[in-house]
Amino acid sequence: MIPGGFAGLEAQLWLWMVAMIRPGAAFIAAPIFGAPFVPVQLRLIVALAIGIPALAAADFQLPLDGLASIEGFMLVAGEVLAGLALGFAVQIGFSAALVAGETIGNAMGLGFAGMVDPASGQSAPAIGQFLSILATFLFLAIGGHLALAATVVESYRALPPGAAWISADSLMGIVQFGGVLFAAGLSIALPVGSALILVQIVMGVLARSAPALNLFAVGLPAALLAGIVLLAMAAPVMGEAIVTAITAGLDMSRNIAGGG
Repeated sequence: MIPGGFAGLEAQLWLWMVAMIRPGAAFIAAPIFGAPFVPVQLRLIVALAIGIPALAAADFQLPLDGLASIEGFMLVAGEVLAGLALGFAVQIGFSAALVAGETIGNAMGLGFAGMVDPASGQSAPAIGQFLSILATFLFLAIGGHLALAATVVESYRALPPGAAWISADSLMGIVQFGGVLFAAGLSIALPVGSALILVQIVMGVLARSAPALNLFAVGLPAALLAGIVLLAMAAPVMGEAIVTAITAGLDMSRNIAGGG
C-alpha cells in the first residue's frame, strides 16, 4: 500500500516532466544553452526551474488518460515544436556572426584554416570562430540568455500546454527570417570584406604589371595583414551589427511566443 503522503507523487512527477519539455527543447536549439560543453544535468535543472512556475501560472491539468495516449502525445509534440521554434529563432540571429566570419575568412585567404567550434562541436573557419566567441560575449552582455528564459515563460500565456501549436504564419515567419541571416552576415562582414576586395584588386593589378612577381608569396601575407588590421579597426562596428542580429532573433522569438 502506498503511503498517503506519496499518493500524488506520480502525478507531480508527470507535471514536472511536462514543465521541462518546452524550456528543454528551446535550450537545445538556442545558442550557448545547446552547446555540447553544457552538461545535460545543468540543462535539465534550468529547464525545470523555468518550467515549473510557468506551468503553474498556466493552470495546466494532465490529460485524463495520461501522457501515454493520443492526447498526451499531441501535448508533448506541441510543447517540443513550440520550444524548438523559440530557440531556433534566436539561433538564426546568432549564426549571422558565423556567416560573416566565413565570408571574411575566404576574402583573407583563410578559408582552409578551420578550428573546432566549442558551441557546436563542428569545424568552423578561424575568423568565424573569433566572431562566434565575440557573439557569445555580446549575447551574454545584453542579457540574451535572460531574455530567452523570459520569452519561454511568456509563451505559456498565448501558447498554453495542450494548445501550443505554432501557426502557419509563425512557421513562415521563421523561414523568411532565415533569409535575414544571410543579409545580416553580409552586413557584419561588409566593413572588412569590402576593404579586402580592394586589396585583392590591387594584388591583381600588381600581378599584371609585374608578371615575375610571385602573387602567392606577396598576396597572401598582404591579405592576412590587411585583414587583421581591418578586423581590429572595424571591431566596434561589427559588434554593433552582431548585437542587431541577435536582437532581431530575440524579437522573432518573442513574436512566436505571443502567437504572432
